[in-house]
Amino acid sequence: MLRAGQELALSQPEISEEFTHINYEKRAGKQRIEAWQSMAERTQVDTVRSFVHMLAQTDRFGTPLVRALRVFADGVRQKRRQQAEEMAAKTTVKLIFPLVLFIFPSIFIVLLGPAIILISKSLEGIFK
Repeated sequence: MLRAGQELALSQPEISEEFTHINYEKRAGKQRIEAWQSMAERTQVDTVRSFVHMLAQTDRFGTPLVRALRVFADGVRQKRRQQAEEMAAKTTVKLIFPLVLFIFPSIFIVLLGPAIILISKSLEGIFK
C-alpha cells in the first residue's frame, strides 16, 4: 500500500494521500478492513465503497484477490463505457438547437439565395 501510494503521488495525489493514511492506520493497530472502510467513509465515492466491500468479501471468504480485482476492474470499465455512451447519446439532442438556430439558416441562404435572385430578376422583366 505504501509503495502504491508513493508511485501515485505525482499523478493522483488524492489517492496517494488516502493510501498513505490507510497505511498509517494499519501501523497504529487498526485492522486492514476497518482502515479500508474508514477510507470509504472519508471519500464518499460509490466506486471506492464497492471496492472496499469487494476487499472485505475476499478477506472474509478467502477468495483470490487477483480474480476479484480483475472482475471489479471489468465492472468499473463497463460502467464507465456505458456512461460515455449515454453522454454521447445526449449530445445529439444538445446539438439540435445550435443546428436549427445557426447552421440551417446559413445553409438556406447559400442554397436559396441564387434562386431568389434569379426569380426576382425574371419577375422584374415581366412587370416592366
